[in-house]
Amino acid sequence: MTQPAYDPFGEPVPAVAPSAASERASKWLKSAGTGVFWALVAGIVLARAVYFEPGSFSFDQAVAWVQGVFAFL
Repeated sequence: MTQPAYDPFGEPVPAVAPSAASERASKWLKSAGTGVFWALVAGIVLARAVYFEPGSFSFDQAVAWVQGVFAFL
């Protein structure tokens, strides 16, 4: 026998048997969401690799920008 569950107001929550259909849908949604996430990660990394410009960022420019911010403050 399972322990009774209670909602935040102290009322007992009726036990509901998990159905196989909702479990199947949950697994499908989880795998679909995981696939979409990794597809976005791969797309972003690929786009960064394609559009990367080696000379566009240098440490000297970053230091000059930080010094400009501190001078502004």
